[in-house]
Amino acid sequence: MKWLPQARRLAHQVVRPESRWHASVANVPRHKFVPRWWEQDGDAWRLRTGPDNPEAWLEAAYSDQSLVTRVDACHADNANDGDVLPDGTPTSSSTLPSLVVRMYRHAMIDDGHQVLVTTGTGYGTALACARLGGEHVTSVDVDEHLVKLAADRLTLLGEDPRMEVCDITGPLPGEYDRIVTTVSVRPVPVSWLKALRTGGRFVTTISGTGLILTADKTADGGAVGRIEWDRAGFMPTRHGDDYDHPAEAIWEGAAKEEGEVTLTSRYPLLYPPDAWDVMSMLELQLPGIEYRKKQDGNTRTVWLLYPDGSWARASATGLLESPVVHQAGPRRLWSDLDRIRNRLNREGALPVYGAQVTIDPDGTTTLTRGSWKATL
Repeated sequence: MKWLPQARRLAHQVVRPESRWHASVANVPRHKFVPRWWEQDGDAWRLRTGPDNPEAWLEAAYSDQSLVTRVDACHADNANDGDVLPDGTPTSSSTLPSLVVRMYRHAMIDDGHQVLVTTGTGYGTALACARLGGEHVTSVDVDEHLVKLAADRLTLLGEDPRMEVCDITGPLPGEYDRIVTTVSVRPVPVSWLKALRTGGRFVTTISGTGLILTADKTADGGAVGRIEWDRAGFMPTRHGDDYDHPAEAIWEGAAKEEGEVTLTSRYPLLYPPDAWDVMSMLELQLPGIEYRKKQDGNTRTVWLLYPDGSWARASATGLLESPVVHQAGPRRLWSDLDRIRNRLNREGALPVYGAQVTIDPDGTTTLTRGSWKATL
């Protein structure tokens, strides 16, 4: 297949020609790392097999998009041709190339740095190897199957980074100048502070938010940094085959019960993941909050679910109609959301992006901007 022109086109699209990452994107065959992937079709996931349609394979692999390679515990590489999953949660993917490069650029990686990255399909690892040389790259994942597949595919390209199966929130296999993760965490793992050399930098995202956190290790074993004005969202770390779904137990009640309080919101209906700054503020206050949505004709419904048993359901017909809200449980989740929207209307912005970050040696992470403060 004539993949090289496609890779060069992608490189031109996602990074400047003078960037030291340009050659990596232009010369790494992404399609080799994603021969099969899951494509969403409504609520279902359909298996796509690259060799069955080489033209579509190249189009997908060299587009600046994420390709889901694992849904729940179902690896695309292990699925049968024609498989369809009726629903499911993505648990691994090949991140869109522009975002991989942005994360690496936030890390300010230089020649000779020892870098730890997360594995996934291995494409991001391949970019790091092409830029630094495999001897400078360690790649880790909690999924043994993914690590083996990625290692095999990297070997075929002549790259031999250190590949390890490990939980990135636990002890890490070495000492590094940079740690870059394309998974999200909360809180910052203490193991990162131990594995980073003084002055070393890590780049990650905070689970459930669109916040990119960059921080440099200080001599006391902590770190200082900031929330970048850039934004990104990654799957949270998992510690086994699949994610826990603590809010699932309250879904049945949230779907149809009247609740304890009914009100009409002053604002049009909002699905928080569509407004990353609002979603990020809500997640910082309520870590682990989950969202669902449904459209039935002209009626749209959004649910907020929280592991303590709290839920809110808001429905509206039309784009500008104020939704009717039903709430129950220890917290009034939609009221929390409305308070954040009040602040946004009053101040014109929310304080999360651009916040300064201080991380204690025990991993306690504090975000501040003006009088606003949040602790992870």
